[in-house]
Amino acid sequence: MAGKKDSVISADLHKFLDKRIRVKFLGGREVAGMLKGYDTVLNLVLDGTRDYLRDPNDPNSLSGETRELGICVCKGAAIQLICPADSIEAIPNPFIPQ
Repeated sequence: MAGKKDSVISADLHKFLDKRIRVKFLGGREVAGMLKGYDTVLNLVLDGTRDYLRDPNDPNSLSGETRELGICVCKGAAIQLICPADSIEAIPNPFIPQ
């Protein structure tokens, strides 16, 4: 049964249907694709999905390379962050003295 939290998330995701989103997973993997559908446990269906590969020398940073995955189902329990694909901006780490 869907609770209040699930209905709030569903209402927020509805405005991103047929728009590009970026998804970060537990473990560090990142993908971006067109949101085609979702359910109450936050499983997502993405089309035209692109996987952002991590740097083999530094697993905490992206290498800049990507690979095309096509249509994907993203398991909701593994999702850490969902955001619009066009609103990602790198900022300096405020905890590292410069």
